[in-house]
Amino acid sequence: MKRLIPAALLLSSAFAAPALAQADQPLVDPSGEKVNQLIVYGDDPCPKSEGSTITVCARKEEEERFRIPKALRDNPNATVNQAWSQKVRAYETVGNFGTNSCSAVGAGGATGCLARLIDRAYAEKKNSSDVQFGKLIEEERAKRLETIDADAAAEQARVEQIEKEYEARLKREREQAGEQAPATSAPAQP
Repeated sequence: MKRLIPAALLLSSAFAAPALAQADQPLVDPSGEKVNQLIVYGDDPCPKSEGSTITVCARKEEEERFRIPKALRDNPNATVNQAWSQKVRAYETVGNFGTNSCSAVGAGGATGCLARLIDRAYAEKKNSSDVQFGKLIEEERAKRLETIDADAAAEQARVEQIEKEYEARLKREREQAGEQAPATSAPAQP
């Protein structure tokens, strides 16, 4: 177990380095919007969203700024960190063997391990207390949609005003051209 911890830290740092290098570049959401996800600490201000980029900030306490993330601080699989109900649930699988049992006993016993691993990963992700950027992005999107009707109405009023001014200018130019046209194009009589 002690050999796995340094290997896990080395592996996580290998994945973290490229992620940190790309931290300034916003992600592109499947809907086509750019999303800038940041974690701010203490009273640090969250930068404002600019243009079509949605900036979402997750706020953590100041004392978390230079610490290893909670998810990596200790071993969640240690028996000390497991609930009693999880320990009892382990006894439910005693004697479980055969196809899709993920055990070394019986024909096809090794099958089912991947499904169990995937189910466990999704359960951990669902129950994680870590920051859930998906919810924050949806909240920011909802804020933008609240103002879209007012913005559209203001833009429509501005366009209508410009059109009225343009039509008035055209009318004045036509009237001026109409007054000048008969005076200059009057036929001469012999």
